[in-house]
Order: sequence, then C-alpha cells, then structure tokens
Amino acid sequence: MVDPIKDELIYRVLYIDLSRKTFWVRSRPDLFNKFLGGTGVATQLLKEELRPDVDPLSPDNVVVLAIGLLTGLYPTASKVVAMFKSPLTGNLGESHAGGRAAIAIRMAGYGAIVIKGASEIPVYLSIHEGKVEFKDASALWGVRSSLTIGKVLREREPWPGLRTIMRIGRAGERLVRYASVVLETYRHFGRLGLGAVWGSKKLKAVVIGGKRSVPVADVSEYRKVYKEIFDEITKSPVMQKYHDLGTPHNVMPLNVMGALPTRNLTSGKFEDAEKLSGESFAEYSLARRVACAHCPVACIHIAVIRERYPHEKYFYTTRYIGYDYEPIYALGTMLGVSDRDGLLRLIEEVDVAGLDAMSTGVALAWTTEAFKRGLITEKETLVKPEWGDWKTYIEMVRYIVKQPNEFYATLALGTEEAARKYGGLEFALTYGKNEMPGYHTGPGAHLGYLVGLRHSHLDNAGYSIDQKYIGKQYPPPEKLVDEIIEEEAWRQVLTSLVLCLFARGAYKPATVVKALTPLGLKLSEEDLRRVGFEIYKEKLKLKLALGYKLDELKLPKRIFEIPTPNGLITEEYMIKALEYYRNKVSEMLK
Repeated sequence: MVDPIKDELIYRVLYIDLSRKTFWVRSRPDLFNKFLGGTGVATQLLKEELRPDVDPLSPDNVVVLAIGLLTGLYPTASKVVAMFKSPLTGNLGESHAGGRAAIAIRMAGYGAIVIKGASEIPVYLSIHEGKVEFKDASALWGVRSSLTIGKVLREREPWPGLRTIMRIGRAGERLVRYASVVLETYRHFGRLGLGAVWGSKKLKAVVIGGKRSVPVADVSEYRKVYKEIFDEITKSPVMQKYHDLGTPHNVMPLNVMGALPTRNLTSGKFEDAEKLSGESFAEYSLARRVACAHCPVACIHIAVIRERYPHEKYFYTTRYIGYDYEPIYALGTMLGVSDRDGLLRLIEEVDVAGLDAMSTGVALAWTTEAFKRGLITEKETLVKPEWGDWKTYIEMVRYIVKQPNEFYATLALGTEEAARKYGGLEFALTYGKNEMPGYHTGPGAHLGYLVGLRHSHLDNAGYSIDQKYIGKQYPPPEKLVDEIIEEEAWRQVLTSLVLCLFARGAYKPATVVKALTPLGLKLSEEDLRRVGFEIYKEKLKLKLALGYKLDELKLPKRIFEIPTPNGLITEEYMIKALEYYRNKVSEMLK
C-alpha cells in the first residue's frame, strides 16, 4: 500500500477536551491508509481512547466523528460516522448522518474529531481556521426547539453555506437514552443515543466550517472516474426512485407484500398505507427536495404544513418538515396514524425535541399495547393512548422529554427497560435494546437486526436477502448467516469511505478500486474485501470488550406470531441460525 493522499490534512485527528477546554491535533496516516476512514478509523480511535467499563453518560465516554478518503471527491461520499458508547444499549454506539457535516469537516482540515471530557456549563464548539472555540451555550440550554438552536447559530457563526451545525434538543439535555443529534435541520445522528451523550457532556452544539481545495494524485484519471460514477448514479433507475419519491417509495411495496409493521407489529399490513405512501406525500405535501453536500440525488423530501393563526381569518404559518420511510413507519403505521398532516406534526415534534424517530415510535407502540392490555393505566401514561390518535402521541412525546413521573422516566431509558419493569416484554420490539427498524420481511431482516454490529437494518440488509427469496425455497440458516456476514463485512468498506448506502449499487468493488486509484491508493478487490472483514472483526472485538454477549442474543416473541412474505418465522430456524452465527464469529476471532 502506497501513501495515497496528497491532501495530508485528511490524516489529521482533532482532539477536544471539554473538561479542560483544550484541543490538539495528531497526524494518523497509519489509520487512514489502513482503514480508509469512517467506520474503520472511528473503531480504532474509540478503542484507543475509551475505557470499556465506562458509564456512557459519564465524562469518560468518548465521541468520535470520522470521514473517509472519498469525502469531497466523489458523489454521495456524504456521510459522517459517529462512534461512542451507547447509553441505550450499554454497548457500541454507531450512527451515520448526511447533510454538510462530512464536507465541512474535510474543509476545516480534519479526517476525524475526538471529543472527550465534559463541561461544567453548557457550551458549543466553533471549529474553523485551525482553532476550536468553546462558547457559552447557557442561553441556548433549555430552549424548547432544536430548530430554534439552528436559527440562532446560523446568525452567530461564520462560513454560511459551507458549514455544518449539529445540535441537540431538550431530549438530549434530559438524557433520554435515544436522543438524537440534529444536523442542518433535516439530517440526524438518530440511533443509539448520541444526543444523550452530548447532553451529559453539556455539549449543546458543534459548528464546523472552512474552505479549501482537495488535491489528488492523478487529476486526469480522477475526472474520468468521477464522470463514470456520476453518470451511473444520475442515470440509475434505482437512484431515480430516491429522487422522485425518496425512501417513502418503500411504503406501498412493503404493505402489498405484508412486511409493513403496523400497530406494534400486530399486522404486516396497514389498511390506510396509501394515505402515507410516497406517492401521496409527493402529490399533496411535497414542497421541495434537498440533497446532502456533494450528492446529485436529492433524496431528502420536505413537506409543507400551512396552519391558520388562532382567531385570524387570513393569517397563516407555513412550516417545513422532512419526512422519510423510517418516521412514516415508526410514527405512522406502527401507531396506526393515517392522517398525513397529523403524522407530519408528530414527526415535527420528534425533531423539535431531538429524538430518534424509530425508537420513539416503537416505545409509543409498546406503550399503547401495554395500556390496552391493562399492564399500565392512565396513572402512568397521563393520557389515553389510542391507535391513530396523533394529538395524544404528541403529548406523550413531550412527556418522554419532561419525564413528569416514574413511568415516563423509565420509558426515556428505552422500550426494553420499560417492558422489563411494567410487563409486556414479549411484544417489546427491541434487538440488543435497540428498537426495531421498519421491515418485517422474514428471518433475514430480524436476524440482521440482532447480529448487526449496530443492530441496524443497514448493517447487512437482511431484508434484501428476504425479498430475494420470496416465492422461492428459503435458504438454510447457515447460508443466511454466511450471506449476512459477507454483506456486512463489505459494507464496512463502504461506510469507512463514508459512502451513502443508497448508492451501494454504483460503488461495486471494481468501481471502488477505480475510485481509489487516482488518489494514489492501489488496492485490489481482494484487498478491499480483506479490509472489510478486518474492520468487521475489529468492531466485533470492541463490542465484546464493551460487554456484548453472544449467548444473550434474543429475539422478540412477537416476530414469530405475524406472517412475513416468507411465511411465519419459526423459533427453531432462528435458534439454529444464532448457534451457527456464534460458532462462526468465534472461529473468525481466533
């Protein structure tokens, strides 16, 4: 492997100590040349800096933000990887976000940022021109809306149009274990509670900006490869659907096949799915499309809500709300909400509070079923939750943040914690304490959530494996596990290069080899796959060090009760799959 990057600033890791209000920089070509950036580099930096037994909400937890070698150079290399110890699971936390953050970090002259310690007072960080400013955020602490925080910082900070503004809402301040970090209003570090970690550190926001060029080793070859990738992305019918309808394109196909989780997964079909479809949102609600920096697809879809002022005949407010498949599933079908405008208001409230939409929706769905079964009463919920009642769900979102009683304080710890205390664990849809994504397609999806190293549907796309076998003989457990591990290992390469996984079809192994070559990095497809498996194993080792126990992996019982497009999932099949998985990864780690 040769020294690949003329832009040596990508090697720079910025270390920030919130306790001492100090910062320093180290050059780490060893990490970036070997692990490509993103997931691979973040894993190593977290291993170096984090004590495994640390309390996730103590000053000793560490946050790593990392970008990749392709950031700022190729289309859709637009993600930032965040790694930390999760307060929701007590294990490895990994969340990815788009927006402007990746480009802003590279333009500021860094490949990764490590945040340690905790401030005594609320602060926000302003990172630009080679310096870090620790600014008093006391006036911002306690502001109800995360959207307002963004507006204030846009007025105060430099580099308009070239910066990222990451901030937490009240949920992060109140240490809700599934609090998010909001970026550029419509993007998020949503999963696994990064917002709560920031809240514990009294870190309200991070603003990063800069402007410079990024040199490459072979400009002529780079332009040629860039055009090939750009054309593939912009002309691909797969990417076209993300531009036209966005991820809500998934609503109707999943509903038709019976894979759309509805009312806490008591069904795989929602009778009003058409009202929440990508087509309906596009026809009745869509205001505009937005793209992450250096992405030609523009998959971010923004809806508009127009509301009349009280007691005023001709005065209205107009608000813009981002929507995707995940919040439509979690706050729509999972809660039986069919009112499109009501769903948008519920999504808006979740964003205002700074919560992860999927965890919030699953928590509210469990609460509704537990209430209907009599496990909890209005004494706990303070309201009467009812499927489809979006107004009541908005009140409950506010209660999760405020935590006015013991029940909501427990629900703020996560769905599994609440179910263990109040009952209903058999219908609590969690995987390693992380709430369920929106695909009930078959064994591959649910096994993928459970064994994926961040318990995400995007870890290994088990749902795609399921869809491949609809109407066919489903593979034996061993073959399913092999496919899941192989796919997840390859995705470590893509997420280390911080490529958007929507574009994974354009970035096949041969294309990634071609993309790296003009930068000076000469790797074969075999080399890339080896790197992917190495990163996979390194992450697995880190999870095990943090307390991940393979023999404690359990699936929610509800998934065995509701048919999938591949029929009913059997416990026998999943037991065999888990046993094979444990044996396989044990062999991998020898």
